[in-house]
Amino acid sequence: MFYTSSKTFNLVGYLDSDWGRDLDERKSTTGFVFFMGDTSFTWSSKKQSIVTLSSCEAEYVAANSVVCHLIWLRNMLKHLGFPQENPTKIYIDKRSAIALAKNLGYHERSKHIDTRHHFIQEHVKNKEVELISCKTNDHVADIFTKPLKGEIFIRLKFMLGVARRNPRGVLLVPAYMAIFFSVIV
Repeated sequence: MFYTSSKTFNLVGYLDSDWGRDLDERKSTTGFVFFMGDTSFTWSSKKQSIVTLSSCEAEYVAANSVVCHLIWLRNMLKHLGFPQENPTKIYIDKRSAIALAKNLGYHERSKHIDTRHHFIQEHVKNKEVELISCKTNDHVADIFTKPLKGEIFIRLKFMLGVARRNPRGVLLVPAYMAIFFSVIV
């Protein structure tokens, strides 16, 4: 990882999920990354514990687990002297999941979603979290949830800070990672 200095300490997150990509159990994968300034510092890729019935539900379940992690991060940063005064922005590429998290009313089409997953609504209402729509092409968390074409994979790992460019614009990757990435791509 290549870390850069920054004077901003705003926490920003990206989350994504696939929908039922696991062929054995049909469970989805949640992937997320949090940045402090321009530096990624915590990330995860994990299979969801339940089978979801739609891509909206998969993304909503992912958002719920990410918000749990976010609340922990905000509390830790507060104790370290870096309180997050504004809502933490979390970029998500499924607008229906954003709408579900913002609408506190009854949802006929989402009645099947367990009430434990509506935890996120409370934190959106309290302005601790702001879910923002993000284009799939600009979604850095995609790298944690699905196989990608080579050029997209390289662009996303650059966005994560796994690779950097030198002053001449050439992509630099540590030798041990170059072998790993050439196998994946």
